[in-house]
This record gives sequence, structure tokens and C-alpha cells, in this order.
Amino acid sequence: MSMLVSLFDGLPEIARIMLMLSLIAAGGLALGQVKLGRVELGIGGVLFMGIAAGHAASLAGVTLDVHVLHFLREFGLILFVYTIGVQVGPGFFAALRRSGLTLNLLAASLVLLGVLVTVLIHLVAGVPLPAVLGLFSGAVTNTPSLGAAQQILREVGAPAAAVETTSLGYAIAYPFGVVGILITMMLVRAVLRIDPAAEAESFERRRKAEVENLETLDVVVRNPTVFGMALRDVHLFGDLGIVASRMRRDGQLCVPHPDTEIREGDSFHLVGPRQKLERLAAFLGEVSTMTLTTKGTDVRWDRLVITSKAVLGKTIAQLDLADSYDVVVSRVNRAGVELVPSPALHLQFGDIVTAIGKPADLQRVAQLLGNAPRRLQQVEFVPVFLGIALGVILGSIPFYLPGMPAPLKLGLAGGPLVMAILLARLGHLGPLVWFMPPAANLALREIGIVLFLAVVGFLSGDRFIDTLLNGDGLLWIGYGALITLFPLLVVGFVARAVLKLNYLTVCGLLSGSMTDPRPLPSRMQ
Repeated sequence: MSMLVSLFDGLPEIARIMLMLSLIAAGGLALGQVKLGRVELGIGGVLFMGIAAGHAASLAGVTLDVHVLHFLREFGLILFVYTIGVQVGPGFFAALRRSGLTLNLLAASLVLLGVLVTVLIHLVAGVPLPAVLGLFSGAVTNTPSLGAAQQILREVGAPAAAVETTSLGYAIAYPFGVVGILITMMLVRAVLRIDPAAEAESFERRRKAEVENLETLDVVVRNPTVFGMALRDVHLFGDLGIVASRMRRDGQLCVPHPDTEIREGDSFHLVGPRQKLERLAAFLGEVSTMTLTTKGTDVRWDRLVITSKAVLGKTIAQLDLADSYDVVVSRVNRAGVELVPSPALHLQFGDIVTAIGKPADLQRVAQLLGNAPRRLQQVEFVPVFLGIALGVILGSIPFYLPGMPAPLKLGLAGGPLVMAILLARLGHLGPLVWFMPPAANLALREIGIVLFLAVVGFLSGDRFIDTLLNGDGLLWIGYGALITLFPLLVVGFVARAVLKLNYLTVCGLLSGSMTDPRPLPSRMQ
């Protein structure tokens, strides 16, 4: 053992740190995949492997440069929260509107109840503030809150030992934070006698009823009142949710234009929600018995990817593809959701449009839109680092509140997160595109959280075992369990028993509010 320690001490400082963190990361990720029943630590395994390594290093008298470790910890946290913001940013505000007031209030109530219990533990039980902040972060399995808490303590002048105490509280409360969500789900299901399979069927029926899937219908014009009218006058170019993607006249299939005048016997291939299609078919005439297929004609359809910076942010109307290129867009796929190409729809990087026209015209439109799928797999790092820089600046802006001993700041956790959400929602600014391929985003996010937890665990390792066995560690476990379970049980039972929410929705609410998606696959068991 002494030989290994001597060999380790002989390495350059950076090499020692990289070797230690790499071993912690590899061992911790492997530990996180070990299942105890239905429960696994997941990324939390890195934290506990770091604690073990820190404890062993303390016993062996091994020390590492604290300043380098602190840099790696903060850099990992910034990477983690920034990539989360980039991922959720495009749909963040729409999700707030779509989820409705009820779910948002329930999620906020769960968080506030956790804060209330934490404050009571601090005031009544006398648990030190650094410890109780760590207990709260671990009990709700929220790593960014740990980083924010530590930064706030440093900014108000707390000693280094107090800052590391926050990590101890986090590590002690974290395991039950994972288990507590599962316990709550099982208690809600058992007490209220819920059938998960029936809830899943009900959830799926409701989801399909809420989402207007795009379908197609071929219609023949028989209504004399529309003869001579332009297609745009009967709203067949997306403004009311229906698009005429192709038409047949005198036996010839062609691309319709907004100014095309309707004649008796014209047939149109319409794209839109089923109910709107049926109403419009009844108005125009009747459903055609002949399918308007492109087979055997000189008209084709193709899926084209928006990758050209020149068209980002432009609307379908501004591109004017029908008149300028003799091509019609029948639908737009954005992050797996099909949208009607209304004239006011702004195109975003990565949108996939279904275009109909002649091959030569489609080729010209492909060049206009970019249509370079390989770009969806590439990361543009100029926007990444610029976004991080802006996030650090935002997190450093002080907010002065009366009665506070120090100004409040979003910090290195909140600043990059908020900035990433805003930039990802913006999508692009001139040539800068805030888009990150999912695989690259996940890789950077995992690297960030692994670095953060490895360092946090290592720096806490020399005190963790002593606190657990000789200090208040067992009592802290109980406090952490209380912070975890009380808000979950209250919100879980209110959401189901009082508000009658679907059980799957309740499970998603509890997991999302605790920032822990791992229990979700178990909700159907």
C-alpha cells in the first residue's frame, strides 16, 4: 500500500488529480448501475465513490490541490446546468402554458413544503444552516441546489469547513431521496387502490384526444359557391390548420398555389386534423374515391431539414415556396411533433418539412433550406462558450434586498441555467445557433455532473464516516427522510384524491418536482 502511495505522490499534481477523478468516475458509474431491488443510485454512485476515495486518501495522508479541485467542481456544475437549459429551453415556456396552472402550483407547493420542513428542522432541532442546506439538496436529489447553496455560503463569508458540511448533508440525505419517491408512489397506489394498467389506458385516451394528429383526406369540389374562388380564400394554405398539398385537374396531378382558382371537379389532397378535414370536405363537396398519389406522375414529395442559417426565423409566408419554387410544404416536424405549416410559422434549426413538387423544384428548395442532416450531429462551440460566458455574467449580477446580509446572485448554477433556457428558446441570433445534438448534450451533461459529484464526494470523504458514526449522521438521515416524504405524501394524495389527477400524471409530477426521473419506469409495476 505504501508503495502505491509513494508512486502516486511521485506523479505531477495534475496527473494525480486526473487519475483520482477518473478512477472515482469509473467506479462510481459502475456502482450506480448496481440494483437493490428496483432501486439504483444512478449518477449518485459517483458521489459515494468520491466519498470512499476521499476517506481513503485522508487515511493515507494523500492531498490534492484544493484550488484545482474547486475549479473542476464549478466547471462541471456549469456544464451540467447549461446543457440542461439548452435541452429544455425550446419547449420550456410552451410546457408551462400546456401543463396548466394546476400542475405548476402542485410542483411549487411540493418545493415550498420541503423548504418549510427544512426551515423547521433548522429552527426547532438546531441543525446548523450549512448542514440543513445540504440535507435539503440531498433529500430532493437536486444537485444544482447543492452548488448554489455552497456558493451562497462562500459569498457570505462562511468558512471552508461549513461549505463542506453542506456536501456531507447532501450525501447523507441523498439515498433516501431516491427511495422516497418510490415509497410515495407505492403508498398512493396502495391506499387509494389504483390500477396502473387502467390509469395508463385512460392517460393514453386523454393524450390522443388532446393532440391533433395530422391526417390526410382527398376531396372533390362540388359546391358551386366556391367555384372561381382562390385557394387562400377558402383557407387551404394553413392559416386555419389545413393545407392543400396537391391537386388533380383534368386528370393531371400538380402543385396548388394560393391564387389557384377552384373549378368544379377539382380534387385536392388535404392535410390537417381529422375533424377539420371532415368539416371542410362537407363544405367543398365530397370525399374522393380516387387517391391523389404521386406514383406515376412527375410530382414527388421529400423531407427536407432546416439547416441553412439564411432561413432561420423566417416564416412559411416569407419563403413563398409555392409561387417562387412551385413547391408546397404540407407539414413541419419539430422535435417529433407535427405542425401545420401556417403562413406565420417561424422555421427553426432542425425542423423537418415535408415538401411536394417536381424533382428539380425540390432540389432548388433543398438548397435554400440547407437540408444537411449531418449538421444536426455537429456542435457549434462558439454559441456554447458564448452562452456560458453570458450565463456566468448573469449569475454574477448582485440583487440587493432589504434585510439580507449580502446581495443575492443567481450564481454559477442559476446564471448559466437561466441564460441557456433563454438562448435555446431564442433559437438563433444572426449566425449563432443555440442548438445542440441530443447525444452531444447528454455527453457534456454527464461529464459535468460526474466531475461535480466526484469532487464534492472527495472533498467530503475525510469527514463523512466520522459524521455518520460518531456525529449526528443517523439523526440527519431521519431529517432528510422527513424532508423527502412529507411534501411528497401531501402533494401525492392531494393530487390524486382531491384533484383526481391521473396516477401517471401524479407520478410524473412527483418525479419532476424532485428532479429525479428514475422512479418513472417503476410506476407501472
